[in-house]
Amino acid sequence: MKTKIIQITSGRGPSECCWVVAQVLKHFLEAIKQNGIDYKILQREKGIENMTLQSVTVQLKAKTLNQFLSQWIGTIQWVGVSKFRPQHKRKNWFVALNEIEQKQHFEINENDISYQATRSSGPGGQHVNKVSSAIRAIHEPTKTQVLVMDSRSQHQNKKIAKTRLQEKVTEIQLQRLKSSIKNQWENHLNIERGNPIQVFKGFDFKKNTIVKTYKKQGNTLKNELREQLNN
Repeated sequence: MKTKIIQITSGRGPSECCWVVAQVLKHFLEAIKQNGIDYKILQREKGIENMTLQSVTVQLKAKTLNQFLSQWIGTIQWVGVSKFRPQHKRKNWFVALNEIEQKQHFEINENDISYQATRSSGPGGQHVNKVSSAIRAIHEPTKTQVLVMDSRSQHQNKKIAKTRLQEKVTEIQLQRLKSSIKNQWENHLNIERGNPIQVFKGFDFKKNTIVKTYKKQGNTLKNELREQLNN
């Protein structure tokens, strides 16, 4: 099972780009579901305007992801009139969809877990306390631990402990990843314009045919880039 972390970002673009991020997220999630990919939203950074997002980070899980992401990774363009500034002359807005390098390992190694048998306590009468059936599982690299006494079977408690420890370690790693992502501005500053992987048009956000050559649009895109940085 492959795991990838994807970020959709407006860069430091204006509210129009933040609106585009929110719309792209809807289409991206629809495509994820259609392809049977498991996902989890890790972080949302709200924009200034209502119903807008500066960035959103999504974790994807599937056997294969490269082919699906080849249709999404890159610059995404929306062609339309600003809903926040209708008189604005600009008609092309850009956001980026990037893969974030993962430094965390979300799957724990069995060799990194130590198990300790201990006597159960609490409800269950004297019988439950006669045998050391409870299991304490410790993930040595992170020192995360869980105590399981659900069953009178030590073997069963060990299986449950491993599952719960995996969940706990994963949650800790996700929280660290969220903090890392929140402070990561590299993707925000590197939105390439002029060669979008996807193009959408209008307020209904319909997919548009991508123009194959951008020679005539060079000066226009440069002006738009300066304009976005100024805004």
